Amino acid sequence: MNRLSLTLSRGVARVTEAALGPYQSAVVRIGFAGTWLLFLLREFPHRRELYGPSGPWGWNLAKQLTADNHAFSALLWSDGRLWFECCYTLAILASAALLLGWRTRTASLLFMVGVLSLQNRSVFVGDGGDNVLHLMAFYLVFTRCGQVWSLDARRAAQGEAAPARGERVPADRVGPVLWAVLGAALGTATLTGRFDNGWLVPALLWTAWAGLGLWWAVGRRAAWEQPRILLDVVANVLHNGALAVIMAEACLIYATAGWYKIQGSRWQDGTAVYYPLHLDYFSPWPALADLMSSSGTIMMIVTYGTVMVQIAFPFTLLNRRAKNVLLVLMMTEHAVIAVVLGLPFFSLAMITADAVFLPTSFLRRLGDLAARARGRLVRRAGRTVPGPRSPEESAADRVGFTA
Repeated sequence: MNRLSLTLSRGVARVTEAALGPYQSAVVRIGFAGTWLLFLLREFPHRRELYGPSGPWGWNLAKQLTADNHAFSALLWSDGRLWFECCYTLAILASAALLLGWRTRTASLLFMVGVLSLQNRSVFVGDGGDNVLHLMAFYLVFTRCGQVWSLDARRAAQGEAAPARGERVPADRVGPVLWAVLGAALGTATLTGRFDNGWLVPALLWTAWAGLGLWWAVGRRAAWEQPRILLDVVANVLHNGALAVIMAEACLIYATAGWYKIQGSRWQDGTAVYYPLHLDYFSPWPALADLMSSSGTIMMIVTYGTVMVQIAFPFTLLNRRAKNVLLVLMMTEHAVIAVVLGLPFFSLAMITADAVFLPTSFLRRLGDLAARARGRLVRRAGRTVPGPRSPEESAADRVGFTA
């Protein structure tokens, strides 16, 4: 009994004392924000046909659908072109801010609003990766995904190091201004009855807005140590729970996909991969597709291998080596799909979902390599490269205050 109590207490302490997986959550943040940003930029010339007033899926049709399924979309608040352009631009800016880790908590909320607004406006636009992005945009709101590799982490580390150098930490003015502007926008939307399709999104936005204000107020009072600890514990629990849900979601996607494939006759006889390679819609490189499909043995191996990897992956999480091997295989498969079938954003979304299982040691080495590459680029540009950083400055790689 004492051993069980000790194990439980250690588990509770681990979940509440720290936000686990800082590098994994940062990769998820960067990956999904980058995927959505690249998609929005690529489709910028066609934005009005895809999501705007010039599209075949008209505003009235979208309004009727969301009235039935209670989906949220800020684009349905008005059918004007100016409103659409503002929402599309906001989605781009929110994606860029989340990618860079600038005001990550606020950026994650705006990122979620942008994703839901555009995808629920035109539900027939997408290639499968949009469903994954739709879910992950919601989960990211609950994570502390700016602990590392973010502008917030750098700002927090500089703030902690300033007193040691005898410098005064400047007051944060951007955060309160953002909070006030978003509060005014939320209040206006609520009072004018815009949130008429459901309560979940407005409740989440209002709760997050109140939580950000409370976090800022408690942080300004040095004597309020206990409330600050409590808020930190709540944030850690939410982060760890959301990270676990993201992992479970990725496992569920692969498990269900694998078991559904088993039921298909083309997957059973080993020819399922052959047919998509010869569809005009999925053949940006016909010569490459013909080369890959020229061997029936290779097609059979790829078909059966895809099913086995997808079904086996959730069961390999208990074995680190087996899990890492399957991660490499799945990421390679999605990279091939991006090139051969012309589905880059679907593949990027799935690779990002897979990245949540990457080892921390590998991600840290990857971050070090990126830092060295950035240093070499700076030297080639003829700029002065900063010298070795102090321990306080290097803490920017570890600390995050994602306001």
